[in-house]
Amino acid sequence: MSQTTYYAPHGGHPDQKQLLTDRAMFTEAYAVIPKGVMRDIVTSHLPFWDKMRMWVIARPLTGFAETFSQYIVEVAPEGGSERPELDPNAEAVLFVVEGQIDITLEGQHHTLAPGGYAFLAPGAEWSLRNSSKANVTFHWLRKHYQKVEGLPAPESFVTHRDNATVIEMPGTDGAWKTTRFVDMADMRHDMHVNIVTFQPGGVIPFAETHVMEHGLYVLEGKAVYRLNQDWVEVEAGDFMWLRAFCPQACYSGGPGPFSYLLYKDVNRHMPLTLTGQPR
Repeated sequence: MSQTTYYAPHGGHPDQKQLLTDRAMFTEAYAVIPKGVMRDIVTSHLPFWDKMRMWVIARPLTGFAETFSQYIVEVAPEGGSERPELDPNAEAVLFVVEGQIDITLEGQHHTLAPGGYAFLAPGAEWSLRNSSKANVTFHWLRKHYQKVEGLPAPESFVTHRDNATVIEMPGTDGAWKTTRFVDMADMRHDMHVNIVTFQPGGVIPFAETHVMEHGLYVLEGKAVYRLNQDWVEVEAGDFMWLRAFCPQACYSGGPGPFSYLLYKDVNRHMPLTLTGQPR
């Protein structure tokens, strides 16, 4: 079995003695939302949900995320929703980090524990309920699906990290691995949500500079991450957003594995106009 203990925020509120200085950063090229800022007073709620709250860590916004949104959702016992998604064009990935949830997807029931993963196709019929006696926390990544004429949309599916394909990056002797939940050659998918894991001492040995937008949530461990021209310390519970072409690299310097949930947009032509401009 793979690692099944991941960091999940629990809110709370710091006392008046805590220093204001933290690692939170918001720049034109990247943002860092550290775990210490995910408090009670910054949570949001959704219509048609019971006993839930969420931390919104990415949303489409000028100068910020362009292609996706990402929530960390906490659902109390007996909470959930029969109408969780109101946008028929939205596709999504759910990834459980704490507790256990029951999902009904296209009439089929599934129970997801930590490491559980669900891809929800655009227009999918699904509902979610916490039938356990403890809170459950999961990531909910959403993207408007980009249809391509002659190419069908992908089907919904439910799986677990243990059942996904693990790819060892060339020349790393296992120090850098990616857990992939869909086939990279499947052109129906316009986003990938993977897990990237580095063993202590593992590195990205060059400044990646590419068109894909990224969202990275650190599931476990700690590292020093290169974001544009800056080196930033990150640890379990931190979130990073990287805009397209932001140079990036990392060095895993902790005593144990460094692992993060990674979003990227893939497999589509680049739009030739900016949002809001006439065509």
